[in-house]
Amino acid sequence: MEIIDEPIEGLKLLKPKIFGDHRGYFFESYNKKTFESVGIKDEFVQDNQSLSQKNVLRGLHFQTGEFAQAKLVRVISGAVYDVALDIRVGSPTYGKTFGVELNATNQYQLYIPVGFAHGFVTLEDNTVFAYKCSDYYSPSHEGGIMYNDPDLNIDWKVENPILSEKDKKNEDFKLFESPFEYEKK
Repeated sequence: MEIIDEPIEGLKLLKPKIFGDHRGYFFESYNKKTFESVGIKDEFVQDNQSLSQKNVLRGLHFQTGEFAQAKLVRVISGAVYDVALDIRVGSPTYGKTFGVELNATNQYQLYIPVGFAHGFVTLEDNTVFAYKCSDYYSPSHEGGIMYNDPDLNIDWKVENPILSEKDKKNEDFKLFESPFEYEKK
């Protein structure tokens, strides 16, 4: 597996080695020893999966306090444009985003540590998105930042995304008071 440190400290793009032949393919999507060797030491306690049609946008989400989550995200079928937003106060990249296409062909995964908001938009119908979380879902600890906040200027690669009622009410970034502190490595 090739593991790339992205321009925002903490984010890692994982490119698995895919073994394919006339029968199909095989790859290792998670190996605790490999992950620990590159600094991913989270214990993942919950796996989630969603099915979405094209242009569905979910995010930008995070959890706080004792339920703050690191995530390991990937696509099982279809494609997404995946975005992580640095919300760690004091970080040199606070308010900056990183985006990457994850799809069933490239099988890339993105590791997103605690202190980031996360979202994705589906680029194909019947996209299955899967992710591991380092803590359990807690509705009373969840938060969200508006996907189309002009201060963030994220190019989501689609026009007129389909949103949940909850995501239509996420916070503006300039009004957001982050509970996350940057810890220099």
